[in-house]
Amino acid sequence: MRRIAGAEVEIPVMNILLIAPHPFYQHRGTPIAVKLVITVLSGTGHHLTLLTLPEGEDPKIPNCRILRVPRIPGVSRIKPGFSWKKGIYDIILLHQTTLLLHRSPYDLLHTVEEAAFIGVYAKKRFGIPFVYDMDSSLSDQLVEMYPGLSVFSSLFRFLEKRLIRESAGVLPVCRALEDRVKRVAPEKVIQRLEDISLLDFNGMPQDAAETLTITGKPVIMYIGNLEKYQGIDLLINAFRIASSGFPDARLVIVGGTKRDVARYQKICRDKGFADKTLFLGQQPISRLKSLFFHADILVSPRIAGNNTPMKIYSYLDSGKPVLATRLPTHTQVLNDEIALLAEPNPHALCRGLLRLMEDENLRERLARNAADQVRRHYSFPAFQRKLCGFYEKMENQIAQKGMIP
Repeated sequence: MRRIAGAEVEIPVMNILLIAPHPFYQHRGTPIAVKLVITVLSGTGHHLTLLTLPEGEDPKIPNCRILRVPRIPGVSRIKPGFSWKKGIYDIILLHQTTLLLHRSPYDLLHTVEEAAFIGVYAKKRFGIPFVYDMDSSLSDQLVEMYPGLSVFSSLFRFLEKRLIRESAGVLPVCRALEDRVKRVAPEKVIQRLEDISLLDFNGMPQDAAETLTITGKPVIMYIGNLEKYQGIDLLINAFRIASSGFPDARLVIVGGTKRDVARYQKICRDKGFADKTLFLGQQPISRLKSLFFHADILVSPRIAGNNTPMKIYSYLDSGKPVLATRLPTHTQVLNDEIALLAEPNPHALCRGLLRLMEDENLRERLARNAADQVRRHYSFPAFQRKLCGFYEKMENQIAQKGMIP
């Protein structure tokens, strides 16, 4: 007898192999989402084995054994997205998965992103079903990162559809991906599993508000990586225009590699307003609450992609107003009642900044509505309820086929 989503149900415990083709654990997008999944599933009594890359921390999670593939000399610092480094480790993950499946009985594979290809292989060779944890569109991501591959986009889409059809169920991370899955295989067990506010997850320790010296107000803050699709150039240009009317305003940018930070610092110097900007570089998740404490407006100027940025959920939970670009990456979660949305160009984003800086009542209303939305839809209990409901269907489906004793 186990407790699933608040109810006592008679469902067998499963042995699950979760394959995460990225460093684990690190304080960024997909690894955080994987930690959430492991925390929920291990908490319901399942026995998990996590197979992942050699980089990252070893969090202590009950009912979860962490196995790492061998480290390859000279291949390290694996970044998000596709790369030759990840490609090499994906091949090793396939080999290690084969060895594990020969030695140990597993009822289900939970495959993250491109590890779903390993899931197809395991299904064909060992008869083990797999869940496709669809944290992004692999076909879109490849073409966005390497535009020269657009001639192969039809092939990439075909392969992505194959992953969906071969899976026992799919966990798309956002509405855009959910719609795509439903068009391909509407009969599948599908559960949209959005990210959540990290301020709400007790697996993420939060520091108390601490002293951060920012000489000026209001503080416009961005938190996240500094990849091109995040729209940092757009934000810098919009702030430069807006700050002419608010000379004490400050732009604080949190995140990014040292190289990215240096590049954007130079841009701000060249544009003549470096004294109004502060680059804090990468910060631990534990500082989120402290960073939000010092912000007046939180910005997500993303210009590309379908997935909703993970930071959006914590932004909404921060008690501060959110300004974001009016694109599907945001509008599948945000609306005009909980955020201020602007077209993705410098003048529109500038107008959004000015409107929020000038209107205190608007800032308070948006922040209040956003916090209520997070409590209802994007909290840890909501994540737990969605994932447990999905896994209850998986367990029943596998049990009906006689694969769980």
